[in-house]
This record gives sequence, C-alpha cells and structure tokens, in this order.
Amino acid sequence: MSLAIALLTVSDTRTAADDVSGDALQTRLEAAGHRLLERRIVPDDRYRIRAELSRWIADPAVQAVISCGGTGLTGRDGTPEAVAPLLDKTIDGFGELFRVLSFESIGTSTLQSRCLAGVANGTLIFVLPGSRDAVETAWDRLIQAQLDASTRPCNLVQLLPRLREGPR
Repeated sequence: MSLAIALLTVSDTRTAADDVSGDALQTRLEAAGHRLLERRIVPDDRYRIRAELSRWIADPAVQAVISCGGTGLTGRDGTPEAVAPLLDKTIDGFGELFRVLSFESIGTSTLQSRCLAGVANGTLIFVLPGSRDAVETAWDRLIQAQLDASTRPCNLVQLLPRLREGPR
C-alpha cells in the first residue's frame, strides 16, 4: 500500500540545495513506493513548526508526516515541544527503539536524542533528529517496516483506517 507522506525539515541553516537529511528521506520513501505529497523547510521556531504540522494533520490526504531536525538540547531546538501538544496518542516504543539502534553507531550520545512519534487526527507523525545518519537509521530500521502492510505480526498501515475512531 502506497502512503501519502509529507516531509518537514526543521533548520535555521538548511536550504533545498543542501537538505541532505530531507533528500535521504525522500529517496527512501519513494523507493519504498510511497508518495511525497509535500516537502517544506521551516526555521527552529515552535510556532512555525506547529503551523506547518497542523496544516498537514488537518489535511485528510496526508497519512504520515516525517520531520527531521530540532530535537537536540540547545536553546533553539524545540521540535518535540512544538509537536507533543498536537498528538492525540504517542508511540513511546519508537523513541525507545530509535535510541537503542542509535547507540550502536553513536554510543551514549544517543541520550541527547529527543525523537518521538505519535498519531494526530489519524495521521502518523515521526519526529527525527536532523543528521543524515539519524534519518537513515530511523527509516531503514524502524519506519520503513511499519509503513509496509506486509510487515508481520503487525504494522502501522493496518491501523490507519481505525486511527480516527473516537473512544467508546
């Protein structure tokens, strides 16, 4: 099943000409058969991040959003704070598994990663660090399989039709 995905790079310095992490994600999602609906770069500003994500979350055509950048600990890094209030549910295992996998390549520096994932208005949201290694690790070892309907015993694609259900 092909999903419609939006990509967001959060950076004060990247442009379309040098967004290597965004390029890596776009190449991978298209190679997996998914469709890139839109791709944007916004500065490290929680309100600009939130505005772009809110627009995509409200658009029924967007099934997943992947962002990269702004997950560190500096004063300018605010992507998790921008995204967390928008989530209806978090996927805690994503951040936990990402840090385990990341430990293999960057050791204890992975504790600085504040990546996260969740669901907002039936849209899957993935918030990744901005390095190329981080986005490749996240896509290759976690996201790709969960966005593939053939992954067993379960995957996020099979949940998509039910993500907009209300509580009983």
